[in-house]
Amino acid sequence: MSASAVHYLPIVTTCLAIPFAVAIGRRFLQHPDRLHLLWWTIGVAAYGAGTLTEALTTLLGWHEPVFRLWYITGALLGGAPLAQGTVYLLLRRRTAHLLTTALVLTVLVASVAVWSSPIQLDLVESHRLSGRVFEWTWVRRFSPFINIYAMIFLVGGAALSAVRYSRQPENRHRMWANVWIAAGAMLPGIGGTFTRFGYVEVLYVTELLGLLMMWRGYVISVRT
Repeated sequence: MSASAVHYLPIVTTCLAIPFAVAIGRRFLQHPDRLHLLWWTIGVAAYGAGTLTEALTTLLGWHEPVFRLWYITGALLGGAPLAQGTVYLLLRRRTAHLLTTALVLTVLVASVAVWSSPIQLDLVESHRLSGRVFEWTWVRRFSPFINIYAMIFLVGGAALSAVRYSRQPENRHRMWANVWIAAGAMLPGIGGTFTRFGYVEVLYVTELLGLLMMWRGYVISVRT
């Protein structure tokens, strides 16, 4: 299957993720005690790394190491580090540390499985990425649990913050910031669901729109 226009969207998403990650990283350096900013920086960087693997597949064709990195950065890390930032923002530091340990261990185990599984080369398509090519089909069972965790804390946390700020007229802009973030965070998850059924092109669209919406929310949130 040849590449279509939609397959080039990850190139745009990657180019946008870089300055977004840099902006959050700079803010973390100004406030090193705010660990949620560190995790958000890692999250946007992982997001961009995932779309970079998609862009490379479009430009260069399917390659096994790139595919494995795509699954790790996209399916396993696409939303989890961003969610962990919300964990540090909303929960006690000790609780956040415990959840971080559990998340990191889960991702490490899943990543080893992803890197170790044989590939069914007869299912490979030249410009499309899909977890269906794993011979160890159980490898794909890790991502739903990690993504549910990410959805609960990233989307749920942003929604909860939006409700709280809606009761504070002086912080109404923060309410809208969290609405944008919650909506943007939902989109890649929706696209990831379509990917499990072979429609990776939906993911490419939702990744771009999701990043733009989360960036919009972040910009609003840091206004004084």
